Amino acid sequence: MIIFPAIDIRGGKCVRLLKGDFAKETVFSDKPEEMAKKWQAQGAQFLHLVDLDGALAGRPQNLATVEKILAAVDIPVELGGGIRTLESIDEVLALGVRRVILGSVAVRDPELVKTACAKYGDRIVVGIDAKDGIVAVDGWGVSGDVEATALAKEMKKAGVKTIIYTDISRDGTLSGVNVEATAKLARESGVAIVASGGVKSIADIEALKPYEKAGIEGVIVGKSIYMGTLDLAEAIEIAAKEG
Repeated sequence: MIIFPAIDIRGGKCVRLLKGDFAKETVFSDKPEEMAKKWQAQGAQFLHLVDLDGALAGRPQNLATVEKILAAVDIPVELGGGIRTLESIDEVLALGVRRVILGSVAVRDPELVKTACAKYGDRIVVGIDAKDGIVAVDGWGVSGDVEATALAKEMKKAGVKTIIYTDISRDGTLSGVNVEATAKLARESGVAIVASGGVKSIADIEALKPYEKAGIEGVIVGKSIYMGTLDLAEAIEIAAKEG
């Protein structure tokens, strides 16, 4: 199981939001690339970047900051936030980003996902952000009127190999990851799932670990590593153990 440290970028800074609320922002660093180096030094094997401005604008807004991060580390990076056209996908992957995360567009334009998967294979990841099992889009501000499992199954047919599943009601709350819903999605969709939202402590990593065989291949950690409720190196060690 892979631990993905999250770096959320807004206005070129490393921030965290509470439940995706842009009015509830905490700035953790003016230099996201320094945070990237810190997490790599603690053993991170893969970084999860989110362009928050891009999510609102509908197209990437912080690519200069992403380039600084890519130059600062030598581990792979994935990026989501406002990537909604094939041109944007091409541009982001050309920078050296390993995987792009498609969110809102997966609901609105599944054909684009299919085209992107045909072109780039497993470099295309879909982010399913849901509350009470219903998908949310456009920076979590709008209901996508589709059930998470139904969307996951559709994405599998489109060629998607990995889905990031975020429980919005828990994101940034340190209230614990939604193990049950994440494992259920992995079992019912047959797609590899990365868990996200609410991770607080080592207990969350230990709770997810038994479901690795069910299809949970990783977990994103954000606020917990910034606030110090989770030790990244310890989490990586536990996640790497044989199941």
